[in-house]
Amino acid sequence: MITRIGHNQINTNIFLAPLSGCSDLSFRLIAREYGARFAFFEMIDANSLIRNHPKTLRMLKIHRKDTPIAAQLLGGDPCLMCDAAYKLLSHISVPFIDINSACPVKKIIKKKAGSYLLKNPQKLEKLVKKMVLSLPIPVTVKIRIGFTKPDKKNIIILAKSCESAGASAIFVHGRTREQSYSGTVDYSVIRGIKKNVSIPVFGSGNILTPQLAKKMFDETGCDGILVGRGSFGNPWIFNDIEHYLNSNKLPEQRNLATKVKTLKKHLSYVEKYNEFKTAGKIGFLRKIAQWYLVDFPQARKMRNQITSVRNYDSLIKLIESLEY
Repeated sequence: MITRIGHNQINTNIFLAPLSGCSDLSFRLIAREYGARFAFFEMIDANSLIRNHPKTLRMLKIHRKDTPIAAQLLGGDPCLMCDAAYKLLSHISVPFIDINSACPVKKIIKKKAGSYLLKNPQKLEKLVKKMVLSLPIPVTVKIRIGFTKPDKKNIIILAKSCESAGASAIFVHGRTREQSYSGTVDYSVIRGIKKNVSIPVFGSGNILTPQLAKKMFDETGCDGILVGRGSFGNPWIFNDIEHYLNSNKLPEQRNLATKVKTLKKHLSYVEKYNEFKTAGKIGFLRKIAQWYLVDFPQARKMRNQITSVRNYDSLIKLIESLEY
């Protein structure tokens, strides 16, 4: 399904979310191979970008197969966010920039950014307006349904104020800041936002299966969805969602051999494209391996063994020792 965000026509309404510490280039390339036709870079901290933090600059690594792609900025100060946006655009070309007012992490809240902005609607509206007027590309906003509890009335007002300030789309995570990534998703608030704005609304939260993706569409009437944790160790989810939405039939489960083959390719992309300190690299590789090796008879044993490997080659040998 074609989606329009500002002047951009995007050939899908199923997006890979900006996943901090997860959706790096290697992750996105694997997801692209299995149907992710639109993705975000990892969430970019505006202050770190302005300060030329090496890790932040590495997040903006691009690849010809990793398009189209958008960016999401985190921050609370309008001027700093605009400066960061221009700096970002000097490095990469993106169709739009998203403002993160949904991140629930405590250290982000202390910076008065992320979902902290839900507590100060006027500040968020000012931020959106400043960026819309300053930037040559569309601006979107990601929000949650409340800070401590679902707040349908005020979140709808907030969404409408973002639209009035010039936002081209709204991404809505169907949980509160206090829930973080646990508990149930409240579809009714997303549905309320969709009914009260004229710009595209994307639903987010708990899209772990094709059935849950359909539930998001059916119960909210949203224009599109953001897939996040459901893609961990499961890059097929993008093709699977499209297949299910079109046919109402689920694809066959992937066997261990298929998962191992894809895992090895994912790890090879990390080895090729990621720049890490030695300790950080093996920890990241282990995390990815853990994602893939679930729901199989040897899964617990393998997860325990994975924690003891010390380098890429040892991890590959361990994975290849699986019986399937």
